[in-house]
Amino acid sequence: MDCCVLTALWYLIPLCLLICLAIFIVADADFTLLWASRFGHEPENKLKGKVVWVTGASSGIGEELAYQLAKCGARLILSARREDELNRVKRHCLECSDLQSDSILVLPLDLMERSSHEEKTKAVIQHFGHIDVLVNNGGRSQRSLATEASIDVYQALMELNFLGTVSITKQVLPHMIQQGCGAIVTVSSISGLMGVPLATGYTASKHALQGFFNSLRIELSEHPNILISLVCPGPVVSQIVQNVFTEQLNKPLHSPGNQDHKMPTSRCARLMLVGMTNGVNEMWISQQPFLLLCYLWQYTPTFGRFIMNSFGRRRVRNFQAGLDADSSYFRKLKTS
Repeated sequence: MDCCVLTALWYLIPLCLLICLAIFIVADADFTLLWASRFGHEPENKLKGKVVWVTGASSGIGEELAYQLAKCGARLILSARREDELNRVKRHCLECSDLQSDSILVLPLDLMERSSHEEKTKAVIQHFGHIDVLVNNGGRSQRSLATEASIDVYQALMELNFLGTVSITKQVLPHMIQQGCGAIVTVSSISGLMGVPLATGYTASKHALQGFFNSLRIELSEHPNILISLVCPGPVVSQIVQNVFTEQLNKPLHSPGNQDHKMPTSRCARLMLVGMTNGVNEMWISQQPFLLLCYLWQYTPTFGRFIMNSFGRRRVRNFQAGLDADSSYFRKLKTS
């Protein structure tokens, strides 16, 4: 090889590594998703007129997704248990977009009432004729120690987060196979990639989602136009903390704490739209240092577990002392 070429490579490779490191330090998503957000298709150009069903649309990520989808011109099905909140979201969608009222269907849905899912899916098909995208966003989190949590809490988490999501998916998937295209986008969590203290049941349900949809994607390899995408957000501003399961089914969390340390909901929703528009199979959406933890856990598991154990002990101690386990835990992570 020419000496000049070797010299150029000698300087170019370290420079590229430094650039990648600089990007990663301020990154809030994995490199594939960041590439798509910079060089891929714009959601506004791809989602106009698409029929998108969003579960968990009454608050948090689902609510923000509805607003951004409406601005893109997508036709929407908004589902959650609280019909009054869904109607509020619909009104705001109409105010911030050019959509007409019949382009947004409010469809109350309880993921735990699986016997109703076939009827709900038929109602969507009857209203719009087809479904282009299903966003599985409904679910609840957990704040309790495994030694104190009732087994009923674990059953409810699996029934809601895993089986409820699978049930809706199994109703929608045959229609997508018949029409030859579609996208099923499921909101998992970074908890689906690693262990998280005080959320053993929630983490288990998200690991179950990861396993199911990663396996389903392989089964559907003969249907390349059906996207199976998993979204793994880190801490995001939402009402999920206010609605968490504690050690008993109907016991509320004593203090949800502040959410100043979390990613804005609007940024998370935007990255999700970019990912689904550009066919990203798995999206890691998180600010640092949580994004770094995902990479460490995935690619250097022993080191990743060592770091998580260290900070996890602090989170458990704060929780046992009645402190705001989340904000103090995350603040310590960010300053370390």
